[in-house]
Amino acid sequence: MKAAVLVFPGSNCDRDLAVAFRNAGFDVEMVWHKDTALPAGVDIVGVPGGFSFGDYLRCGAIAARSPITGALKSHVDRGGYGLGICNGFQVLLETGILPGALMRNAGLKFICKPVGLKVATSNSAFTAGYNAGTTVTYPVAHHDGNYVATDEIRAALTAEDRVAFRYEEDLNGSVDNIAGILSENRRVLGLMPHPERAADAKLGMTDGAAMFASLASIGVNA
Repeated sequence: MKAAVLVFPGSNCDRDLAVAFRNAGFDVEMVWHKDTALPAGVDIVGVPGGFSFGDYLRCGAIAARSPITGALKSHVDRGGYGLGICNGFQVLLETGILPGALMRNAGLKFICKPVGLKVATSNSAFTAGYNAGTTVTYPVAHHDGNYVATDEIRAALTAEDRVAFRYEEDLNGSVDNIAGILSENRRVLGLMPHPERAADAKLGMTDGAAMFASLASIGVNA
């Protein structure tokens, strides 16, 4: 299995994500944002957290227009897998790969702490390692994590079982407590909490390891 982790100016979770992939058995390559192509044989592209381009304009907006983004879009359009975490989720929304938008937290404060999440579906390569309804703990670290969407998008996400995670409590104002969503083909996941920061006992949390193990064991080529 091969993963590519994109790197933008201001990314600060790229190496954390690479370590989580490697610990699950993936071969990992880091890809600079000015590159125009992904490495050959990539199964999944990770778009990491951080503050790409200093969060100028809108979080993820400039990164979404980097040269590598064209290759990311082509990858997912042909059925490749993608994982966007925190700022990476913002990038996926800015590119239109996933629907909706992320606004300033309802409390207008940066939130950085472990939070409880309900696994809303186990029907994806990302969440198959969990039972639906299970509570897991991932850390969050964001200022613009308030997920908003039209009534039409919300209805589609619910009807198609595409909400992956929900916050156990109203953390940041996100509609329906949504913390992460899946693409229509279920091969792209965007979420604000950080599974890569909860994937090693040395970090004090291990609930995130099941996501990477699930991807590795199921096989993202399936």
